[in-house]
Order: sequence, then structure tokens, then C-alpha cells
Amino acid sequence: MKKNRKDKTNPKMYAVLYALFSRIVRIVHRIKIEGSENEPESGAVIAFANHMSNFDVLILAASLRRQVRFFAKAELFKIPLLSGLIRALGAFPVERGKGDVAAIKHTISLLDSGELVGFFPQGTRHPGRDPRDTEPRHGIAMIAQRTGAKLLPVCIETKNFKIRLFKRTYVRIGKPFTAEEIGLTEGNPAEYRKAAGIIFGKITGMLEAEHK
Repeated sequence: MKKNRKDKTNPKMYAVLYALFSRIVRIVHRIKIEGSENEPESGAVIAFANHMSNFDVLILAASLRRQVRFFAKAELFKIPLLSGLIRALGAFPVERGKGDVAAIKHTISLLDSGELVGFFPQGTRHPGRDPRDTEPRHGIAMIAQRTGAKLLPVCIETKNFKIRLFKRTYVRIGKPFTAEEIGLTEGNPAEYRKAAGIIFGKITGMLEAEHK
């Protein structure tokens, strides 16, 4: 599938921005990364993580070697300069009111193009709440089953599950797997719901023992 011209990112600009900002993000959030060797070097990948704050996108992007594509509010793309910046960082616009549908369709097209897409199965932020006490949405299972993309679990962990500047943030990257490997083959709602729980369990299974 060919990319829409308006959706193209600038690899050179991203490389420069990544070099500048990834180090800053890692310092500000005192990020300790474990399991970097598990990140696939190429091909369609859904890097999915738990969601505590607006900083999660930056933390995820700074912790992975490949460019992470993610969606942002369409209004941001109407702001001069900012539009070019967030596009270079890998963002794509989603209209309010139809965000879920638009995001899923566009995520599928990006994965069909062999890209790495960031995804938060919980759907919304849950600051201060143990991820195991939240319910994942089953959209990630549907996308994985339809695209055949590899699933890369990323656990973002902090004290009391809150992101604080200059406080330690652990990022644990698990081993990639496919929808087929967890028994997701039929592609029906009941199977999606069950698979979403299994998929999200790959994240919660990486939490430190002190939280269990």
C-alpha cells in the first residue's frame, strides 16, 4: 500500500529531532531501558504500552530505536511550524468525534506499509492507577489480526504509577509475538476481547514484584 503524500514523514528531520530530544527526554524522565534487543529492526510492528500521562508518547519514542508513528488531534496540524514538527516526529491527524475509527483505519494503512505504530490499549490515561485494574480495548487485537503485524509489549513503570519529572521511569521492552501465536485466528468480537486481555497481560506481566 502506498502512503498518502500528505502523510509522509521526513526521515532526515526525524533523525535530527530524535538525536536532540531523545537524550533530553531520557534525562528529564531518568529513563532506564531494559530489553532493547527485543525491538524488531524492520517490518510492521505495533509497540503497545500502558498509559499514565501525556508524556507516554515521548517516553515511548525516546525508548525505541525506530520511528514511532502516533496520532494527534487534527487541530494541531493547523498551527504553522508545529504541523511540520509533529509530522516529522511521526504524528498523523485524527478528527474529533471520529477518532477511534480514523485512528484504526490509518494505523492499519501504516502497518501495511511496514511501519512501527505506537498504541495504548487502555485508550485513555490512568495516572496513579495499577494497569492491572484497568480494561484494555479490543481494537489492538483486531488491528493485529488484520495486518499480521508483530506485537511489541512495552511496560512503562514509575513509583505509584505517576509520571514525575526527574523521577525514575523504567521502560521494559518484551519479546515480540504475533496474533496467531496467542490463538487469534477467527477475527470475531468475542475473540478480540479475549485476545486484548492476553495482549495487555504481556505488559502487566513485566511489572516489578513490589507492585504485585
